[in-house]
Amino acid sequence: MSTASTSHAPAPIASAWRSPAVVASVALLCCLLWGSSYPAIKGGYALFSISQSDLPGKLLFAGWRFVMAGGFVLLVATAMGKPVLQTFRAHPRQLLVLGATQTSLQYVFFYLGLAYTTGVKGAIMNATATFFSVLIAHWFYANDRLTPAKALGCVIGFAGVLTVTLGGNGELGGAFSWLGEGSVVLAALILAASSIYGKQLSQTVDAMAMTGWQLGLGGALLVLMGWGCGGQMGLPSWQALALLMYLALLSSAAFTLWSLLLKHNRVSQVTIYNFTVPVFGSVLSAWFLGETLWAWHYVLALAMVCLGIWLVTREARGMRKSGNA
Repeated sequence: MSTASTSHAPAPIASAWRSPAVVASVALLCCLLWGSSYPAIKGGYALFSISQSDLPGKLLFAGWRFVMAGGFVLLVATAMGKPVLQTFRAHPRQLLVLGATQTSLQYVFFYLGLAYTTGVKGAIMNATATFFSVLIAHWFYANDRLTPAKALGCVIGFAGVLTVTLGGNGELGGAFSWLGEGSVVLAALILAASSIYGKQLSQTVDAMAMTGWQLGLGGALLVLMGWGCGGQMGLPSWQALALLMYLALLSSAAFTLWSLLLKHNRVSQVTIYNFTVPVFGSVLSAWFLGETLWAWHYVLALAMVCLGIWLVTREARGMRKSGNA
């Protein structure tokens, strides 16, 4: 795999993407962008007048977002001289599978879940993608095993996510719904599994071209599903168009950068920063949507998630210092 990687990127560029400072800063930027999508999506439901039960409308909303995002990435990739058409001609089936899973299937459940839960809770519950990624990577990569320190960090972080399901009286399950939180967790599992597939594919194709096709093809499938179910969506205002453009741009930037990080680093070394998405998402949802953040179980959940980040990143740094990375 290292041979395939160096054939697509000069050694200095590959080395830069493996720098701990670059990994941390770029991963956190991606997580900030993804965190901002929680209030943006819920705000979009209001701007586009998409009701809670309007699944076809949600599919169109998500579909057009990713069609635009994929188009942005492919245009930039073409301007940079990337092998955009060659990538599709050589791997049409693999790109369609990646788009159908990492974009279409994931966001069917993600958009459905956000309609039935708050942005704060959805952001915290979606952190389960990190645990799924670490567990799946343990079985797929010999150099990405689940160590005791990493396991402890995941357990504490996952316990923090479970804390979100505590109701105001402290009883487990009182604040959990399968359509809401359950759909968000299922979306996280799909994301984790498809990210492993995307990492494998990125070793043999240009990561930027792959990301553009993944977003565009996945978005097109969502649009077709929305139309097939009788969905309709117009552009009622310039604010609605601006929000849709923002969602498309954040996806194109974040997914491209994330794919490059996964191409040059171990899966858990990158995906552990997913723990920060609920922090960003919760704070931004509380800020822009006026949702409750300072309930005791939300604060406890975020604190435990942050502790999980510290434990796993400390373990990862120790491995790098000992020369095992």
